[in-house]
Amino acid sequence: MTGLQNTYTIGVIVDDSGKGDWRPMFKINRRTDYAVRVMLCLARREPGARLPTQHIGKEMQIPRSLLARIIADLARAGLVSTFAGPNGGLELGLPAAAIHLRQIWEAIEGPILISDCLEGNNACPFETACPVNRRWMRLQSLIVHELESITLEELAEEAKRLPGEMPLEAIKGPVFASLGGGR
Repeated sequence: MTGLQNTYTIGVIVDDSGKGDWRPMFKINRRTDYAVRVMLCLARREPGARLPTQHIGKEMQIPRSLLARIIADLARAGLVSTFAGPNGGLELGLPAAAIHLRQIWEAIEGPILISDCLEGNNACPFETACPVNRRWMRLQSLIVHELESITLEELAEEAKRLPGEMPLEAIKGPVFASLGGGR
């Protein structure tokens, strides 16, 4: 997917008209994608590494207009710590091994809910007698389980092994070296 698209499509529904039109079935919000990028940028560094916000935005190609709100949401969830001043910036709020994708998702979008009928509190009049409700519950449970099984540490390690290269400008640049991370 390119940086110009607003969402990632996890599934598609093909219409019955035979035209081949489709619409997204389930989308990951662009802000959530950017939040994962922020977290991955930090997780790929040595533990305790602190990076300036503007550097993360530039390296991970996140518009400045969205970055501040994303960082505020991640900080409110305890996933990042923010530091003001000349040596300020961001660092992971927890070890990368203790952070999973569900935490990042919910920091940005709130609780995962694939259907209003799963909201409880008698949101659906057919809740107890509906066979579809049970299927939605199972699907939601599978999604939640998968998101909880993927840690930030695992993603950072995988990024090192992939044939393409995500930018790691800070490792070679003066910002990272001045923070004690130069090689």
